[in-house]
This record gives sequence, structure tokens and C-alpha cells, in this order.
Amino acid sequence: MSALLVAADQLTKFLVVTAFLPGQRVVVGHPFFHLTYVQNTGAAFGLLKGQQTLFILMSVFVMGYLVREFLIRPVMTARVFWGCALILGGATGNVIDRLRLGYVIDFIGVGLWPLFNVADAAITIGIGLLLWHSLRRKHS
Repeated sequence: MSALLVAADQLTKFLVVTAFLPGQRVVVGHPFFHLTYVQNTGAAFGLLKGQQTLFILMSVFVMGYLVREFLIRPVMTARVFWGCALILGGATGNVIDRLRLGYVIDFIGVGLWPLFNVADAAITIGIGLLLWHSLRRKHS
């Protein structure tokens, strides 16, 4: 699953890079949704710009932890499995960009929300699944 996510992430980024110039914006269907190619050297919301080594180290740590969890916990609930798989795939996609390019390619724009990519969306959904799992366990 994570490998398919990484492939989809890298393919969409490749398509954006080949079709857009940096900073180019195209409104898709409605002004609320747009595609804008940016080269993000920061983290979420552009925080800590230029801290590539820190982001790579943090991502590799999280990726290693998730792989370890898959190996030592072969039985997981669906929410935990998919949450971990989405985070692992998303982190991998963004680490590939940081190692290869020195920045992450972001391009999906929704309203006033900061630009993001497929990997970012997967990480966000994965974290949401893990939080949901955690909250459900506490109320059970």
C-alpha cells in the first residue's frame, strides 16, 4: 500500500513539474480549488524553511519506527494499519523530494489553506486515523 502511495505521490509531482513553471497557478473548476507549483523548503505551512537535514532525520526516524511497528505487531486494527501505512508512504514521498531536490513539491490548493501534495494529504489522513483509534479506545 505504501509503495503505491509513494508512486502516486511521485507521479503527480512529476506531472506538475513538467506542466507548470514554479509559482504558476491554474484554477480548476472553481476558484476555491487550484493547482499552484511551489518548491517548499519548509515544513507544514512553510515553517522552519531551509531545515532539510532536520526534516530528513525526523522523517527517517518516523519511517523506521513505523516499519518496526509493522514487524513487531503483525496484527493491527484496520485504522492503525491504514494510519501507519499512509504516514509511512507520505513520509517516504516527501523524503524522496528532500533528498533528490532539496525541497518538497507542493501543488494542491484548497481555499486559503497552505499548498500541499499527495504525500501531505496521506500523512494528515493517517494521523487522523490514529487519533480516531486512540480516542475510540479511551472511550471504550
